[in-house]
Amino acid sequence: MAFTKYTLILALLCYILIQELEIHSGNQHMVAAGEIDCNGKCNYRCSKASREKICMRACSDCCRICNCVPPGTSGNRDLCPCYASITTHDGKLKCP
Repeated sequence: MAFTKYTLILALLCYILIQELEIHSGNQHMVAAGEIDCNGKCNYRCSKASREKICMRACSDCCRICNCVPPGTSGNRDLCPCYASITTHDGKLKCP
């Protein structure tokens, strides 16, 4: 009887897990382990920029290279050293 009870509980847990995986597999913002959602992070980072499209392009490039975007809409570069170290040909900071 105990084996049947545990089998039923295990089957129920497997069913719930499969349902959760199906719900999340349709999500466009799912990323591989260790990668962040660059589009979402950069959308927020550039939300107050005066030139949002340029900001988004630079932020997306930097995010792909560094796999991080500092929190907030500006500053906080010390939390993502790679992001803060990328410069343009002129020596200016590339990442917003």
